[in-house]
Amino acid sequence: MDRYIDLHTHSIMSDGSMTPSEVVREAKRAGLAAVALSDHDTVDGVKEALDCGREIGMEVVPAIEFSVQSDTETHILAYYLDIDSPKLRQILEECKQMRNYRNEETCRLLNGLGFDVTMDEARAIAPNGIIGRAHFARIMADKGYAPSVKEAFKLYLENGRPAYCGIQRLKAEEAVELIKECGGLSFVAHLHLIKMEDEPLRKFLSGLKEHGLDGVEGYYTEYTPEMQAKYQRMAKDMGLMISGGTDFHAAMKPHISIGTGTGNLRIPYSVLDNIKKAKGIIR
Repeated sequence: MDRYIDLHTHSIMSDGSMTPSEVVREAKRAGLAAVALSDHDTVDGVKEALDCGREIGMEVVPAIEFSVQSDTETHILAYYLDIDSPKLRQILEECKQMRNYRNEETCRLLNGLGFDVTMDEARAIAPNGIIGRAHFARIMADKGYAPSVKEAFKLYLENGRPAYCGIQRLKAEEAVELIKECGGLSFVAHLHLIKMEDEPLRKFLSGLKEHGLDGVEGYYTEYTPEMQAKYQRMAKDMGLMISGGTDFHAAMKPHISIGTGTGNLRIPYSVLDNIKKAKGIIR
């Protein structure tokens, strides 16, 4: 019997709308064999997700998604890292302060474009107090400034658009080294958002591999079949593993379903098997 997974999801601990437990239960309801909670720049929901997984018989992978410095948009996923590492906790506190500044700047940019959006409105729909672009996108859609959350990103909030602010705490190399120091495995997320041609992308990934990079996200909601095949082939050629996920945010990005993305994504359990073998969890 085929088993499927989702290694890229978000909860209210960053910019999703479900609690960590609800994300795990949603993965179970969707028939997945395993799920990773990979909130942005925080591991605060991981223990709750792990506890829920044990309670309902769902395999949960401890994870995080680091936002890193980039001319475009670059994120690094980490799996099986030590979430109690003092070094990790210190860096994440610094990331939190940087995120607060970034949110204020995003709000200022939206106001400058003529949109009546406030930080208080963003906080009101961020139950854990952690605000991200998805919260601003939700406000934009609710107020009729954009047709949907997806369009709010496309028109105003994604890289290259007028309300995007890309200030980050970590360089990509620093994130990879931190993950390695904390015992985790690192994967570059959603490669298409880095917006590099193939050869510069290979060079970028090769440089990160020298710092300990383990893989790339080979399955992702927005990949076309051609992109998926290309990125998986690139990973194989470079001796990198692949991961895969939907970037599930529940109501914050309602067009994305856990496990299947926009309906066509299927990530085989063998992807997680390979990651676990590299970590030494299975042999």
